[in-house]
Amino acid sequence: MPKVLVSDKLSETAVQIFRDRGVEVDYLPDVGKDKEKLAEIIGNYDGLAIRSATKVTEKLLESATNLKVIGRAGIGVDNVDIPAASKKGVIVMNTPFGNSVTTAEHAIALMFAVARQLPEASASTHQGKWEKSRFMGVEVFNKTLGIIGAGNIGSIVIDRALGLRMKVLAYDPFLSEERALELGVKKVELDEMLAKADFITLHVPLTEKTRNILSRENLAKTKKGVRIINAARGGLIDEEALAELLKSGHVAGAALDVFATEPATESPLFGLPNVVVTPHLGASTNEAQENVALQVAEQMADYLLTGAVQNALNMPSVTAEEAAIMGPWIKLAGYLGSFVGQMTDEAITAVNILYDGVVSEMNLNALNAAVIAGMMKVVNPDVNMVSAPIVAKERGVQLATTHQDKQGIFDGYIKVTVVTEKRERSVAGTVFSDGKPRFIQIRGINVDAEIGENMLYTRNKDVPGVIGALGTVLGDLGVNIANFTLGRTKQGDDAIAILYLDEPIRAEVLATLQKTGKFLQVKPMRFEV
Repeated sequence: MPKVLVSDKLSETAVQIFRDRGVEVDYLPDVGKDKEKLAEIIGNYDGLAIRSATKVTEKLLESATNLKVIGRAGIGVDNVDIPAASKKGVIVMNTPFGNSVTTAEHAIALMFAVARQLPEASASTHQGKWEKSRFMGVEVFNKTLGIIGAGNIGSIVIDRALGLRMKVLAYDPFLSEERALELGVKKVELDEMLAKADFITLHVPLTEKTRNILSRENLAKTKKGVRIINAARGGLIDEEALAELLKSGHVAGAALDVFATEPATESPLFGLPNVVVTPHLGASTNEAQENVALQVAEQMADYLLTGAVQNALNMPSVTAEEAAIMGPWIKLAGYLGSFVGQMTDEAITAVNILYDGVVSEMNLNALNAAVIAGMMKVVNPDVNMVSAPIVAKERGVQLATTHQDKQGIFDGYIKVTVVTEKRERSVAGTVFSDGKPRFIQIRGINVDAEIGENMLYTRNKDVPGVIGALGTVLGDLGVNIANFTLGRTKQGDDAIAILYLDEPIRAEVLATLQKTGKFLQVKPMRFEV
């Protein structure tokens, strides 16, 4: 039974989900703040469920000897060292959709607050003043909303804005014209949006491309009297420049829930009139906190029990439905990678993977990861589908994939070719109707080989007596053969044999086979079945 540690506060309902799904769980909501205690116990767990208090550092991961998955109840993962987790082979998941409505609603609330100067008006009235003429606001009706980022949260904001009868201009390089039409917005370039928008709201992650997207230069391009809302991520706006434009009157107001440095105890925006600020409350509703907690529990349980991967930040996602269908194909991909890895003694410079027929329509990113993992495990047994692509990249291995419609007699197959400075080597396989993976081609020679834990591969010239010698040596030395497959290119040319054995082959068996002088290559192989 897999075991999960919940190291931050999570709802009892979420904790119960783990138990109901058959996952053992320890709920220790304060241990995330105790670095030493967490490091002491983390090695006992397969999964770690967190919010923002637990800091998953490279040092902590060194102690996480059994950890397979980290689940963040929420979207932000600034408290997780994702590169270190990836190298360790630990999947990092978040829950980007559980708080989408809450965050979108907060952005709309901020827009209203800055449009009608509600916080200042409230504070003034609390002080016994009645400054009705001081707080002259603007309607949002028929105004133009410029939205930067039309993804999950952005699309919800768009829906609400259209309901308020606003016009919406969207800047998002990944937004297609078809999707823009479906959302009911006009897709524009950033400069056009800046020049025309009465309100601007941001809904993008913080990346190198989006950092300071509202820079001093871009803020200067905005329409005079614009009001700016940011409930996405700190660092998207040049706060110093925004403060200057607010003071000059070019920007009529701003509402920020996030800041470049958090907790934000000081900011050039603090104390300015018609600036609404909140302490990163975008996801702070009871519904959102419950939603992300339930979602992370479901996701982690799915992965630990079925292999389904959802909302992972360092591995291709695989739904539960895909995992059920793709399971045998993922195993096959791993076997093919393992085969070429075990057969290749020199450094691999490139891997080319061909997907044919039914498998070409599956989740190829996950299959690619399985191939690379199988290959890299030969030199590093600790790698898995998460860490293997990173290890391969560090070693300079180039990956290329091709997919094609069904060719030949199989409904689908995978062919893996590795390239070294000296040669290319290939192996292909398929999954039969019984769900069992098989090797169907090695070195261009057609075979039909069942895959077992202990196998022996031999290569020889196609001459009489080789099969007899092979059987005699194995029989004399007490090696039992479970399955024996032969193949050749043509009579008298290269021939191969691949044997599925009942036990690991001993060194004396290999030495005896080589002494016969009949084999060009004798290679023991092992597979995790």
